[in-house]
Amino acid sequence: MVGILLVTHNGLGDSLVDCVRHILGSVPDNLRVLSVLADDDTQQKLAEGRELIKQLDGGSGVLMLADVFGATPSNIGRQLCHVGRVIGVAGVNLPMLLRVVCHPVGDLPELAKVAWEGGRDCIVYMNADI
Repeated sequence: MVGILLVTHNGLGDSLVDCVRHILGSVPDNLRVLSVLADDDTQQKLAEGRELIKQLDGGSGVLMLADVFGATPSNIGRQLCHVGRVIGVAGVNLPMLLRVVCHPVGDLPELAKVAWEGGRDCIVYMNADI
């Protein structure tokens, strides 16, 4: 099973996981969060991220989902992608995360595509006249 690591500002990742718990009734065992606060040491966060990847990678790799591309969490995440068997996608949102955690077993590249498509396809106008 592919591991899923959220790398986000402050408590955003924890909030997304709480939403998954609310919607699905539980949190998948293969989902973890690395929260990055404004005054965190980035080298320490990199070390924490590497440890989380070791815990999550049971042989199928890890999908890393970051919030804002170019911000500190995604910059940390980009460095974690070099650890090996880690694919990163930035722009995490709840629809993206739900699609990933509900996706039938697949390989890492397939799951990264599901994340990207889920985030993109679930951004819609709510007004019928637009």
